[in-house]
Amino acid sequence: MESGMKYRITCLTPTLVGDGQRLSPIDYMVWKDHVNVLDQRRIFRLLAKGPRLDGYLAQLKKADRLDFASWGGFAQNFAGRRIPFEHPSAIPYWEKARAENLFIPTFAESPAGPYVPGTAVKGALRTGAVSDRWTEGTMRDVAARLEEDREPRNPAGKAEDAVLGGAGSNRMRRVSAGDSSAITHSGMKVYLLRVATLIPRGAERYEVGWKGPGRSVDSRRIEESTPFFAEMASPGTTFEGSWQEKTASDRTRLFQASNRYAGSLIERHKQYAAWAGLGHLGATLDDLGKWLAQTGNRQDACLLSIGWGGGLLGKSGYLNAQDESYRTILRHIPLYQKAIQSGLPFPKTRRIVFHGNQPASLPGWVMIEIF
Repeated sequence: MESGMKYRITCLTPTLVGDGQRLSPIDYMVWKDHVNVLDQRRIFRLLAKGPRLDGYLAQLKKADRLDFASWGGFAQNFAGRRIPFEHPSAIPYWEKARAENLFIPTFAESPAGPYVPGTAVKGALRTGAVSDRWTEGTMRDVAARLEEDREPRNPAGKAEDAVLGGAGSNRMRRVSAGDSSAITHSGMKVYLLRVATLIPRGAERYEVGWKGPGRSVDSRRIEESTPFFAEMASPGTTFEGSWQEKTASDRTRLFQASNRYAGSLIERHKQYAAWAGLGHLGATLDDLGKWLAQTGNRQDACLLSIGWGGGLLGKSGYLNAQDESYRTILRHIPLYQKAIQSGLPFPKTRRIVFHGNQPASLPGWVMIEIF
């Protein structure tokens, strides 16, 4: 392995690479357009000196969020950190939201600060490498295995090994990405997101709907849909980490495959934006296409879809959702059976990040460069 090299990740859309942690509504308070993450240990030490500890513990036990009138001073004086909302327009939706929708996924963090795990980088590159080699024949083979009396535990495992190699000879072992260095929280914001869906309006005609509690609502009643919130690195935020490779040609082939995958993924998202009439989203995807054009001929850069929020499509090594063998595979997965039977484009939903109260981008698009 050649060492001494580094990668740089630049966020092109809001990006969350999480560690499975979430802030509950009693871990923070909203004050002055910020999510103020409470330092509970300091609060306990303070209250232990007086008579208010029992009252505070009682509210933590029974309340779905802290009463600002009683405990708002903690947001001012005992916040471990303060995360700004992307735009003040998100705050009224936060105030009206149900408590179960106020758990905020947070960015992966070490004691030194937020960072991108190397596994997130390697996983996204692996998806591109697999996608570049899987064919319709691959899907037919996987579908045939699912029709056997005893379904295999990992039906795509053999298909993946066939194109990447087994454990001892896997092509992905020729490159290595370490965890990035930690950065400060200055690039983090709390973004408002909603889940868009397609509502059929005749032959191959659709309009956007928005997922609400137990139902979907049309675009005219978007305020009735379910908002949710996430701590994300804002566009322009960068992370750097160590990179190793056996040969430059290994990395070139991997990056070119990832760029081809990114191009196919962007085109499918653009079709979705056109079906749904989401103009702002379409413009953001056009911008991603321009970034892809700039990196397409480079040997040291590619676009990736990483982390949280990309949905099935962003993690799938096969993007032709109309392929009958692929749909046969999905019919064996209870989670997707109903969606396939509907006959609508699959997948028909997207997590949409709002900018200034407008549905504007898809999460997790980054550019990686080697230097």
